[in-house]
Amino acid sequence: MKSFRKERTGSSPSSLTCSTARREGVVRIVGGIWRRTPLAVADLAGLRPTPERVRETVFDWIGHLLGTLEGSSVLDLFAGSGALGLEALSRGAASLDAVERDRRQAAAIEGVVKKLGAAAEVHVSDAFVYLEHGPDRTWDLIFIDPPFALDLQERAVRAALGKLAPDGVLYVERPGGETGEEVLSELGLVRLRAGSAGAVSFELLARRTSPLAALAREPKPAKRRGKQKERKNTKEAEE
Repeated sequence: MKSFRKERTGSSPSSLTCSTARREGVVRIVGGIWRRTPLAVADLAGLRPTPERVRETVFDWIGHLLGTLEGSSVLDLFAGSGALGLEALSRGAASLDAVERDRRQAAAIEGVVKKLGAAAEVHVSDAFVYLEHGPDRTWDLIFIDPPFALDLQERAVRAALGKLAPDGVLYVERPGGETGEEVLSELGLVRLRAGSAGAVSFELLARRTSPLAALAREPKPAKRRGKQKERKNTKEAEE
């Protein structure tokens, strides 16, 4: 594991951010003190920033569950554009560790961090290497959003759990369904909130022993719609 500063090349992070934004793509922070700040997105395989409407929903959930992010420490694994971690800082989190193994994208995040004067450290490292060999500490909020094609979500949840504060929250984003109930039971986790947008599913998880577990929403009965449809069909048949 190496920090961004130790791997810096001759080009400045600021110039990388600007040139990448023009050539390739930009997303924006959607809330907080840095609302509308652009974040460069390089044209890299598997790099897919969390959509703005998903981030808005997720941080609404977090605000409801935690009340505030003030004083919270954040770990953004597979940081990519840095949108999730920087969004948390914009909304009041105290510190951010962003882990991104691509040096070019890490440079783009570092450029934004410097421009904003954000309380963030950018680490050029594989996420699993960082979890194993990084600092011996925990974080209050951990974001897990790896490239979908690699299917690393469950492995990352298992690896990150030991770095989650007792009352902390895990965010997991994946294609398709949510983390399986058997996995949640095995790891002692509860699903606090879950949603979807197109092919993207996203959820907030916490330890079953956390006070937050009492705020988990019960899943809606899967058969309810089917029964309603059955009643409607029966009524139509009787008429």
